Amino acid sequence: MGLRVAGDGDVFLLAADAAAGQSDDVAMVNRFLAHLKGRNFARATRRAYAYDVLNFLRFLAGHGIGLAEVRPPDLFDYLDWQTQPKRTAGSTVVRLCERRGAAPATQNRRIAAVRALFEFAEITGVVTTSPVPAPRRTSGLRARRGLLGHIPARHRRPGGRLVRQQQLLPESLELAEVEAFLADLGTHRDRAMVLLMLLGGLRAAEVRGLLLAEVDVGRRQVRVVGKCGRERVVPVDRPFFAELAAYLRLERPADCATEQCFVVLRGPTVGQPLTEAGMRRIFRTHRARSGAARVRPHRLRHTYGTQLAAAGIDLLVLRDLMGHASPETTGKYVHLSAETLAAEYTAARKESPW
Repeated sequence: MGLRVAGDGDVFLLAADAAAGQSDDVAMVNRFLAHLKGRNFARATRRAYAYDVLNFLRFLAGHGIGLAEVRPPDLFDYLDWQTQPKRTAGSTVVRLCERRGAAPATQNRRIAAVRALFEFAEITGVVTTSPVPAPRRTSGLRARRGLLGHIPARHRRPGGRLVRQQQLLPESLELAEVEAFLADLGTHRDRAMVLLMLLGGLRAAEVRGLLLAEVDVGRRQVRVVGKCGRERVVPVDRPFFAELAAYLRLERPADCATEQCFVVLRGPTVGQPLTEAGMRRIFRTHRARSGAARVRPHRLRHTYGTQLAAAGIDLLVLRDLMGHASPETTGKYVHLSAETLAAEYTAARKESPW
């Protein structure tokens, strides 16, 4: 099936090869993707939906199934299909290794995209009933307790995950790794971006989308527009503002037309907003040169959250600073290192009468 994701920077649609033509299924998917744009879904979310639904259509094409013909067992076949190693072989070269199947988190994300697609198809009359299983968010047959215990079972929200995935603690960085990475950065722009993630907990997309007008130098804070349009104000320490001032004074082209803070500094696109691919390239280059192989944007953010939690900051404050919608997400940062646990245990044992 000759399908690919085509986008002009803000709109993501599926495009078929000229020989294949556009099927009714592709047309329906594109209506769904346009619907997401109309509902003001974030660009990154719409891009992820496009690629996830494309993956599902490739599975259907390989099994001779149309969207209107999908039944619940087909969804479980799709999960199995994702776990199979994918051979990467060309006409003249055969690779001896196989790519791993999709991770549980990836499978759950794809199923969520497919569920949203069929909800749209059901609303628009393409299918009568969505075939995607919707497990309950409650755990097994246990009654719901706490604040939501009064909600009858028939009113509980569907959703949840079809594939069990390991719950991992946020992975933070060591001081030596961060220092080595920062020392290798060659521009004030790059150091300002990294410090904004490390000292302000911003996501990579939030850093790229930051506007000059959202930076308050006097109060040393930035206004961030995060996921789902949620706004928050984040205080950031002096080192970030020092690098930002040097970047604006010495590196950022004076004739920039964009209001976005961080722009391309050289090449044919100089002065244009830094792209996702451009930021990935910066991190990839300096990881290799500095030897700090674990440094990634989200780990810088995790380091910020972990350090604040370890310092005893109130979890509700931390949730607001990091822009989390769910307190459970923030709760993952309340974990102690092995060294801290050992020290606390030793101190407690000294006070023990046994």
